[in-house]
Amino acid sequence: MSAQGSAVTRPRVLLADDHRIVAQGLKSILSTEFDLAGVVEDGRAMVEAAKTLRPDVIVADVSMPLLNGIDALEMLRQQGIGIPVVFLTMHGHAGYARRALSAGAAGYVLKHAAPEELVQAIRAALDGGTFVSPALARAVFESTPQGGAEAGERIALLTARQREMVRMLADGLTAKEIARKLGVSSRTVESQKYQIMESLGAQSSAELIRLAIRHGIVEP
Repeated sequence: MSAQGSAVTRPRVLLADDHRIVAQGLKSILSTEFDLAGVVEDGRAMVEAAKTLRPDVIVADVSMPLLNGIDALEMLRQQGIGIPVVFLTMHGHAGYARRALSAGAAGYVLKHAAPEELVQAIRAALDGGTFVSPALARAVFESTPQGGAEAGERIALLTARQREMVRMLADGLTAKEIARKLGVSSRTVESQKYQIMESLGAQSSAELIRLAIRHGIVEP
């Protein structure tokens, strides 16, 4: 009876990661202290699972198919779902972490960190706190860099609409097709495209797409 009671009270974790080997490894790391609510492999599935499974905390990757983790978190918050989200990611740029925290993330842990960091981040999230990998913390919490930020930081600060536009460009859509999908004019699409290119220092559409692939906005 007491064993059943203790199982019920264990926090439930939803894993969102499209790499199955990573997800399997996380299960073994977390199994001693947490129960697994489910595993999903893309951002849209993460949003739906959060609504149906109602886990106590979500551990998510940043780069996922269909919808990246940060956009998925923003969607949850827009829908009034306050489940804490801890990101576990390879993206070590402070700009990604800043954007994740700005979107409402409770934690940002690097995948090459010790497993104890993830457990610590989940505990902090469940207690209403915030945890950032110590390797990133100083860069994340100091003032946002001006002007000379590297491409990885600048691309992390693109809005959801800008990233959606870059993904459409990578899919080969024309300005007219993108305009139709976004409900704006072709001139607006062209203007925003060149604004994005200028902010990232990209000299061409091809270079813009290469940057997007390198930093996880577009799948190769």
